[in-house]
Amino acid sequence: MNAPKTDPHSVPDLPLFPLQSVLFPGAQLQLRVFEARYLDLVSRCLREQQPFGAICLRQGSEVRGAGDEPVLLESTGVLARLEEVDADQAGVLRVRCLGTQRFEIDEPAQQADGLWTARAWLIDDDAVLAPAEALVPTVRALANAIGALERKGGSPFLRPYRFDDAGWVANRWCELLPISLAAKQKLMALEDPQMRLRLVDEYLRGKGVIAA
Repeated sequence: MNAPKTDPHSVPDLPLFPLQSVLFPGAQLQLRVFEARYLDLVSRCLREQQPFGAICLRQGSEVRGAGDEPVLLESTGVLARLEEVDADQAGVLRVRCLGTQRFEIDEPAQQADGLWTARAWLIDDDAVLAPAEALVPTVRALANAIGALERKGGSPFLRPYRFDDAGWVANRWCELLPISLAAKQKLMALEDPQMRLRLVDEYLRGKGVIAA
């Protein structure tokens, strides 16, 4: 695999946390950690002040012994920075992370303890671009959705809200939309934030959320 054209460097042995979900840059990730390999991972990341790679499972389970289906990982993930770690009970940690930078991996390998690692190439952050004028209704719809969530007890999104940033708006919509993991993965991996938002806009119009 070739490294992304915009990426000047790589991480040689990025520890990976396979998930049945897709993490987006700027999104919060809540984890309940109890397996020894991931307890060790969290401890090391805390000690070294380093992120780990959150990556979606294409096939299989992240739980050891959960089945015979081989584990396949997606090729693009997002770095997860530890924000808060609490001991839920003996041997269990509640972890809150923040998605930061996207990356691509090459030939992931599983260590003896079951932890996945891979060489990762970092992908440049989305360019900060104002949403195209035709996409403004989708921006307004997100603001309305966040307002409704706040009235019900709170928004899942971190402030400040960046409604003037096409990539931020697209990513927050992708967290909310009831679409497949494969679709979320493809949207997250898109390098053009305007295209990502345009695809979200097409989905919302197709579902009647926004007037066509």
